[in-house]
Amino acid sequence: MLIKPSTALRNDYGAISDLAHKEAEPIYITKNGEGDIVVMSIEAFERREELYKLKAKLAAAEELRLAGHTGVSLDESRAKLEDIYG
Repeated sequence: MLIKPSTALRNDYGAISDLAHKEAEPIYITKNGEGDIVVMSIEAFERREELYKLKAKLAAAEELRLAGHTGVSLDESRAKLEDIYG
């Protein structure tokens, strides 16, 4: 976990930006010794968002599975793909 005081962000934005890109993880910014905000590179944020979306899809699929939805068999999937793509 990276923690920096707000003065570091205010006085040396470039170094915080470089650190965010290099480490690819959130940087916690404190104000008066208390947690205040979190900054991260856009790339790291977008990766994190995609991961959350994937986890949500997996959770939804697991809920369907637990509810007894059997889905499509492998053979049915292959047949559908062969119909579409030959």
